[in-house]
Amino acid sequence: MHRLEQWRNDFGVLRQMLRGMPRDMDHAARLQAFYAPQAAHYDDFRDRLLPGRAELVRRLPLPENARVIELGGGTGRNLDFFGPRLNRIESIEIVDLCPALLELTQARAQHRPQVRIIEGDATSYRPQSPVDCVYFSYALTMIPNWRDALANACKMLKPGGALGVVDFYVAPSQPASGRARHGALERVFWRRWFAHDGVRLNPEHLLTLEQMFPRHETFESRAPVPYLPGIRVPYYIFVGCKTGAG
Repeated sequence: MHRLEQWRNDFGVLRQMLRGMPRDMDHAARLQAFYAPQAAHYDDFRDRLLPGRAELVRRLPLPENARVIELGGGTGRNLDFFGPRLNRIESIEIVDLCPALLELTQARAQHRPQVRIIEGDATSYRPQSPVDCVYFSYALTMIPNWRDALANACKMLKPGGALGVVDFYVAPSQPASGRARHGALERVFWRRWFAHDGVRLNPEHLLTLEQMFPRHETFESRAPVPYLPGIRVPYYIFVGCKTGAG
């Protein structure tokens, strides 16, 4: 893509982000109103804003003929990160509330017969039978009832199934020993910065995941932010294994 064209496209995305997420409508309508104007350039900009997605997909422990669900799957961009592994997946369901983004998923999945696209709510959608893996990619922070979404995801999983999450976050004021520490100003800055666009950074997300899935791996890192030189935003990758039958 020509640099001038990229800047023009980025400007359209940034303009929508500066306007922020609408407040005077329900969650599904807010998503559509916010993302529809920027959907055509969503993937190009988010590829530079959302780190760790390919790494999360790589770390998902998938058996042969796995059944997989992505909650809040947006444009289906994460399908590309599976590479040849996608051919060994029996089915992958992309669930999202935003029709404008799911239109892009439809185009991306047209030659991938194992992909099923569902306009649905992450807190209530349920497959016909338990699956091997559920994951959220920069979606958990955008779900108001995130605890319900996690509980629903856990119920979808077979015993031994995997839950994966990659997302922005802020650490608690007193993190556990050996964990990332974010200063008070940084915690306030990132929470307010992202909240303007309906992204709710919450230290309870990662703590809750680790409590729900005692068998887990957590990776904490930082990534640059487009057009903010020298600024690096914290994010995490989590992969947990469901134990028991609950």
